[in-house]
Amino acid sequence: MESLLIIIVAILAVIAVIMLFNTIAKRRERQAAETKAVRDRTYAPRDPFSSADDDAVRGDPRALKPGDMVDIRGEMFAVRGTLTLSQSGFSWTENFLDTGTGRKAWVSVEEDPDLEVVLWEELKGVAVSPGPESIEVDGRRYSSDETGSARFTSAGTTGLATGNMSYHDYSAGDARLSFEDFGSGWECARGQVLARAEYRIFPADTGPS
Repeated sequence: MESLLIIIVAILAVIAVIMLFNTIAKRRERQAAETKAVRDRTYAPRDPFSSADDDAVRGDPRALKPGDMVDIRGEMFAVRGTLTLSQSGFSWTENFLDTGTGRKAWVSVEEDPDLEVVLWEELKGVAVSPGPESIEVDGRRYSSDETGSARFTSAGTTGLATGNMSYHDYSAGDARLSFEDFGSGWECARGQVLARAEYRIFPADTGPS
């Protein structure tokens, strides 16, 4: 009788040990799954050259719209109008800026794939026309960069509505030269690529949503 009791106790002990190991194994599996889920939620591949952090502090130029204010190199401009241009699924914007004291300019925003923000000034009386592989203006030689046509729409005050335009862009380092035709002949503008620290955006207060 004592032998049978010892055998039963031993069997129960083995069962208890097996159940304990199973419980510990399941707990470890659950903890590993929870840890992986947290890691998957918190980790996301990031572009090391992304401007997302700067956008949070200095404003996102891709979201510029009429009514916003932009400080460029210490000069404050109001965005009076925005042209949105599109070509073969790719789009960019050109924003009409005004200080209110006579100084006007345009700023273009393009992402292809890196973000490029360019401050433009209109040039009058340019004797050259687009087409050659290189062009010299005011002693600087520019090389042909891109040419094509695009569809555009307008918001705010730009002097344009909706239609098609042609362009021919030239570059020389961080300097830009652009010819655009919105239907009344070529217009020429000279541009300068802006560093992220050179401008800051103050979005218009749109009120409660």
